[in-house]
Amino acid sequence: MGPGRGRATRRRDVVRPSAYAPGERPAVTVLLYTLGVVIFALALVISIALHEVGHMAFAKKFGGKVTQYFVGFGPTVWSTQVGETEYGLKAIPLGGFVKIVGMLPPGADDLAKPAGVDEHGQPVHRIRRSNTGMFTQLVSDARAAEWELISPEDEPRLFYRMAWWKKVTVMAAGPAVNIAIAFAIFLPLFATYGNTADVRIDPVVADVSACVVPASENARVCTPDDPIAPARAAGIEVGDEILSFNGAPADDWEALQRVIRDNSDGRAEIVVRRDGEELTLTTNTTVTARPTGEGAEVEQVGFLGVTPTASPQTGGLLYTVEEMGAMTVRTAEALVDLPVKVWGVAKAIVGLEERDPMGPVSIVGGGRLAGETVSHEVIDWADKGAFLLMLIAGFNFFIGVFNFVPLLPLDGGHIAGALYEAVRRGWAKLFRRPDPGYFDVAKLLPVAYVVGVSLLVMGVVLIVGDFVVPVRLAG
Repeated sequence: MGPGRGRATRRRDVVRPSAYAPGERPAVTVLLYTLGVVIFALALVISIALHEVGHMAFAKKFGGKVTQYFVGFGPTVWSTQVGETEYGLKAIPLGGFVKIVGMLPPGADDLAKPAGVDEHGQPVHRIRRSNTGMFTQLVSDARAAEWELISPEDEPRLFYRMAWWKKVTVMAAGPAVNIAIAFAIFLPLFATYGNTADVRIDPVVADVSACVVPASENARVCTPDDPIAPARAAGIEVGDEILSFNGAPADDWEALQRVIRDNSDGRAEIVVRRDGEELTLTTNTTVTARPTGEGAEVEQVGFLGVTPTASPQTGGLLYTVEEMGAMTVRTAEALVDLPVKVWGVAKAIVGLEERDPMGPVSIVGGGRLAGETVSHEVIDWADKGAFLLMLIAGFNFFIGVFNFVPLLPLDGGHIAGALYEAVRRGWAKLFRRPDPGYFDVAKLLPVAYVVGVSLLVMGVVLIVGDFVVPVRLAG
């Protein structure tokens, strides 16, 4: 499951449709598409591997026992034993896991039965395997499976016995790595190329339309029957800085665009700066249907026929931190709406509505966008590289923030349990009450099962949607 595509990336000149019919694209285009998909997939696999390294490194640092470190799920493709930890790769590279011994405590008295002590004087518990109720049985089975592999000498190294802050650190280290990866990509990208999600639009002409075509056909070439665009008739050239329109100063593009649209088919006097010289050009705007916003609605407005220069905002450390803070807010808002957005994708799959091009995509959709970007015939390589980096950083950032959601089976669920334990034990100590002991995370497993199934369903819907009604590059 991935993030929505956010705000539009860098504005470009109109991209003409490819002259190649499906199945007739040159081999180099296919190779470039494959390269984009491979780069994106490899970047995600590395990100997942580093996420799990974060968990493992701090678990071992605090004395925990880590028996397995795997990237992927399903059948084991390769593994090797190093010390007490088995490292390996699984067949389906859609995730990963670290096995930290003792995640679940033995349980309350009704679930764990004392079985004496071992030769070291440590208490030994036997976990009951039979309980009434579906969820109670699932919890009991999970607890029994956890403790079957725990030996008496592991007792001091069990995860649930760690101090609460150590448990928080171990579980937070994974998503924190993803956020750190995103930061490591965003910082140099924003400082050099700029932030493609924060574009500054200046009233400097980047393109002059040759003719007036309907908004629904703005990607086609001009024909002899199309009227000449007013800007072309006035003699406006690429690079001209528009200073005023009918006496109204062109301080920014949005204000200038409103004045042009309100002019309908009236006379237009345009002052531009060209090569340091101010020129006054005259023409008449024409009325045509133009989009009113991000939706599909259009209205009849005045039209001049110029495209402004769009430049990604640049900034250093503070700018990057501020932008990532704003991204956190937007991601949290997107997570609240995620079930509704996924439902919209499900309706798009069966043809009940159009798919939202700014909605969430799966890793399949992310790979498709990466492939289309690298193989695009018009986008230059600097823009391709920036888009790929933004895509990889965006997925890492989403994965990091998403895993902090305080619900099992996400890392945030374990963090919430450790924080609750700290508050509960601190409260008891403050009021001189008996220590309530470790918080039993196993009691939240019913929630984990429900959340896990929900995430699986939403992930499947997004993957199917990315095959049936894929989100594609604009243009």
